[in-house]
Amino acid sequence: MWFVFALLSAVFAAATSILAKVGIEGVNSTLATAIRTVVVLVMAWGMVFLTGTQSGIGKIGGRSWLFLILSGLATGASWLCYYRALQIGEASKVVPVDKLSVIITLMLAFVFLHERFTAKSLVGCLLIGAGTLAMVL
Repeated sequence: MWFVFALLSAVFAAATSILAKVGIEGVNSTLATAIRTVVVLVMAWGMVFLTGTQSGIGKIGGRSWLFLILSGLATGASWLCYYRALQIGEASKVVPVDKLSVIITLMLAFVFLHERFTAKSLVGCLLIGAGTLAMVL
């Protein structure tokens, strides 16, 4: 089931890039990011209340709060940079560079989460890197 959600995430991310590129035209990239963030915030809290999971907020430990906040800061920084890049660059070049996050994630997961880095992972990283270069150059 995780694969279905991951695939849907990729589809929505692709739609996000195209919709953002069109929507950001003539709009300050920071303002556009703030508008997007408000929509995501409303949608996320809507799902919390729709699923009735709001009572779980009191059960979140300090360590989880810290890392969720840090993740939110990283997301915000990523979105600000992404929207600025989309505003001044071509979507067909910005998006592949953004997807280098796959390679960076695999490296960070190996170092910090002690996840296995296999020959298959290495080949995948090399292909993603080569594909990104081919699309950008």
